[in-house]
Amino acid sequence: MNTRTIGAEAIAEKGWFGSHKWLILRRVSQLSILALFMLGPLAGLWLVKGNLTYSLTLDILPLTDPYVLLQSLLTGHIPEKLGLIGVAIILAFYFLAGGRVYCSWVCPVNLVTDGAAWMRGRLGIKGGAQLSRNLRYWVLAMTLVVAGASGTIAWELINPVSMLHRGLIFGLGTAWAIVLAVFLLDLFVSQKAWCGHVCPVGAFYSLLGKWSQLRVSAVKRDACNDCMDCFAVCPEPQVIRPALKGAKQNIGPVILSPNCTNCGRCIDVCSKDVFRFGLRASNKAG
Repeated sequence: MNTRTIGAEAIAEKGWFGSHKWLILRRVSQLSILALFMLGPLAGLWLVKGNLTYSLTLDILPLTDPYVLLQSLLTGHIPEKLGLIGVAIILAFYFLAGGRVYCSWVCPVNLVTDGAAWMRGRLGIKGGAQLSRNLRYWVLAMTLVVAGASGTIAWELINPVSMLHRGLIFGLGTAWAIVLAVFLLDLFVSQKAWCGHVCPVGAFYSLLGKWSQLRVSAVKRDACNDCMDCFAVCPEPQVIRPALKGAKQNIGPVILSPNCTNCGRCIDVCSKDVFRFGLRASNKAG
């Protein structure tokens, strides 16, 4: 039986910090953003007002979730000027950085699903329900149809991201039940089920970042030793193979799939330093 620990080779080559650098930075980003939102209601320090749907930082910088704004438009509500400015800023940022950067660097539910994945490994839980990765796009379409038909942003009533914010600020209740349901879904029903197969927010941001410029690239793919650690840690492992193994098919080394979250875990766990962040323009097959 192969009991090799995922990332063990990278730890041996680069040390523990070197093989967890991007994971640590993501956690710092997620927790810092969450802390900024909570400083106001919990400590009276209103550096950031609002939530991930709409926020105003230092009473100057507006940021608006384009997914929520789209639902709002479908309900017949026209956003105010600051809301439109906030959307423009977000669209520009994710055009550069990649839409699903939101999933791995901002979304607090990622902490929950990563925790479920960790516990799943510790408990040795294998297999589970086979969910289509296209399911999230059907769920996305459904939320938009419901918004238009009902005249309300109904998704926000059960959105785990919004519910997690409410639960942290106002305490136990329905919010925690929904977050717990996401955790149990990933733990017992299917591996990486919520973020990789169900979440309409991730589906929306994958469409938003389809042409984004910042990408992970397998620049040293010739050095790959087929350890498969990158596939094991990637939340969307299907995005890796074309860039990593496509040299013979004249496919460039840049991961172009919009479902890549730019989480950097493949960079962390690779002992051969095959991966690094780069630009989509550097996608030369040779």
